[in-house]
Amino acid sequence: MKRITSFLFSCLLSSGILFAQQGITQCGVPTGQSPFPVTVYAELPDPVKPLAQEWTAIKTPHISWGSTDVRYAKHVVPKLKQQNVLRLKAWRGERVNAQAVVWAGSEVSNLNCSLSEFKNNKGELLPAEAWSIGFIRYVMTDELNKDGKGACGHRSDHSLYDSLLVADPIDHVIESVPLTAMTTQPVWVKCQIPQSVAPGIYKGDLLVRDGERLLGKLKLELQISGRVLPVPSEWAYHLDLWQNPFAVARYYQVPLWSQAHLDAMRPLMKMLADAGQKIITASIMHKPWNGQTEDFFETMVTWMKRADGTWSFDYTVFDRWVEFMMNVGIDRQINCYSMVPWELSFQYFDQATNSLKSVKTAPGEKEYEDMWVAMLSSFSQHLREKGWFDICTIAMDERPMEVMQKTLEVIRKADPEFKVSLAGNYHAEIEPALYDYCISIGQEFPADVRMRRASEKKPTTYYTSCAEAYPNTFTFSDPAEAAWMSFYSAQKQLNGYLRWAYNSWPLEPLLDSRFRTWAGGDTYLVYPGARSSIRFEKLLEGIQAHEKITLLRKEFLDKGNKTGWKKIEKMLSTFRLENFPDIPAAVTVNHANEILNSF
Repeated sequence: MKRITSFLFSCLLSSGILFAQQGITQCGVPTGQSPFPVTVYAELPDPVKPLAQEWTAIKTPHISWGSTDVRYAKHVVPKLKQQNVLRLKAWRGERVNAQAVVWAGSEVSNLNCSLSEFKNNKGELLPAEAWSIGFIRYVMTDELNKDGKGACGHRSDHSLYDSLLVADPIDHVIESVPLTAMTTQPVWVKCQIPQSVAPGIYKGDLLVRDGERLLGKLKLELQISGRVLPVPSEWAYHLDLWQNPFAVARYYQVPLWSQAHLDAMRPLMKMLADAGQKIITASIMHKPWNGQTEDFFETMVTWMKRADGTWSFDYTVFDRWVEFMMNVGIDRQINCYSMVPWELSFQYFDQATNSLKSVKTAPGEKEYEDMWVAMLSSFSQHLREKGWFDICTIAMDERPMEVMQKTLEVIRKADPEFKVSLAGNYHAEIEPALYDYCISIGQEFPADVRMRRASEKKPTTYYTSCAEAYPNTFTFSDPAEAAWMSFYSAQKQLNGYLRWAYNSWPLEPLLDSRFRTWAGGDTYLVYPGARSSIRFEKLLEGIQAHEKITLLRKEFLDKGNKTGWKKIEKMLSTFRLENFPDIPAAVTVNHANEILNSF
């Protein structure tokens, strides 16, 4: 390794073989400013034009509480009953959301919102820092496939699908917005309730202004129970949303793995940690998913074949990524993808020719075994030196059982103590060999297998993808579907959920959620600028509910509270896939939340 001093190899090593291939310069070549919006931006034009006759009755700006389960259209008068008082219930330590709606027939030049103090009857306050306000922004989306059965498949021609501007990003970056005539502007209000706050009812107001002029105020009452939700890092819930650091580097036009790159990612990944994320997504080879996203996953491990035919590996980038993620609070597990990429081609630096090369080989072939035994043996040693071996898994997704069996043989030959993770179909033949097993929604773990895995403390979860029409987290999905999924996980006695894309952004994610493959929003849940979304907040609502259920089940079991136990199980029995789309997710979720908050 020390003898390799060429400019090419030193650049590859420092960047993880990334910059030339993804259009981001490095190795002494300065990067430019991001051409994509970061702070202030204008949304795309709305294909739905306002109907003047619908807005003629709106003489002055209207303000009302709405529902967090509704995406209010930008140029349609909201169909909601005037609500000036909103009452919410929550545990201490829980995050709760509310959505206000402002609409006006004429222009409001400087719409801004603020909150009064929130006090209980003893004069005790909810701290101001517990609250945040964001304007809901609008992003372009599309629809399910024409057969209505899912959203997989190439969509190079978006004109073949209905296009719609929908409410989703939550913009906390701006403090005010101009509201043009005949426009609706939702406002998202969020409260992270401190664990230490005194139980009781806290009352306050949302104040809505045009500049300094008060347009109106809405009352909010928050009833906080004596129950306490643990901090997210202590949740039992196994959340696995795959992170894409390469998308952040491209969007912000910063050198990969530079300090500027880490600084750009920090608030985004901290937001993920605060949602209870447990797993670091690491790519240990070139294009594990064959470049299916706008910004493909590169290797975080530098592979080099020496002139004598032996292998050498450098983990500089891998270590930097893992240490960064641990510092933001995601430190429970590292999933390393993938020994079985979708395109069975493996890239490496060839010392003999001083160039990049690729080899095509597959599980069951000698070349594959020799290469991966060398890599995994080296990787095992490195992980043990770093103290990470016990939390690391060799991860694959959606691979056939026969391929997995051959791959497991290679892993065991390199180090039989390696943990293995799979997201894919259920296979009884390989289940005992899998530490972290995530199956597609609609499939089932046999009850005895699920119970055994729970006793062995093995993560046992399910995932959704573009294949499911309902429930899902597309930008056109009903928001409550994101919460519904964790209730379903609790009903199935699973301990979490996986979604393949936290931030694999399309070209301009703040403007257009559509992608050349799959439906709008399939590739990401959050936006640049560490902007949350309606989908992400509703997903977190469901995760918190799952955690409540876990705590209540244990309490009722320990105390022999059969009535409480039966009440929860009866509530969960209503979460049935076959109910979609006839019974909206919001109906089932809201009823369940009422029951959870009654204990």
